[in-house]
Amino acid sequence: MGMVVMVLQRVPPSLRGELTRWLLEPQSGVFVGTVSAMVRDKLWDKCYKSLRGGAMMQIWSTNTEQGFQMRTLGLTQREAVDMGGLQLIRIPHRQIESDPDDRQ
Repeated sequence: MGMVVMVLQRVPPSLRGELTRWLLEPQSGVFVGTVSAMVRDKLWDKCYKSLRGGAMMQIWSTNTEQGFQMRTLGLTQREAVDMGGLQLIRIPHRQIESDPDDRQ
């Protein structure tokens, strides 16, 4: 059993409702809980099949240098990238260009 966090964006409300059967939703689209690896993977598969143009990120605790692993699917606001065995977050270039704080 391990901690899992899922972040869903632009998904059907029914999918969010389905996830609340297994995880808590402390903020809209953010789900947290402790589940087995099998349940974690089944939740990923369930979301994958119901995504409908949305996006998701899943982060779970594991025995790695960082103590967690993550994966993304769809057009998320952040991208998980592997840099020499470490997972980092990158803000996609398309989002940086449209950042309203950068306009003069």
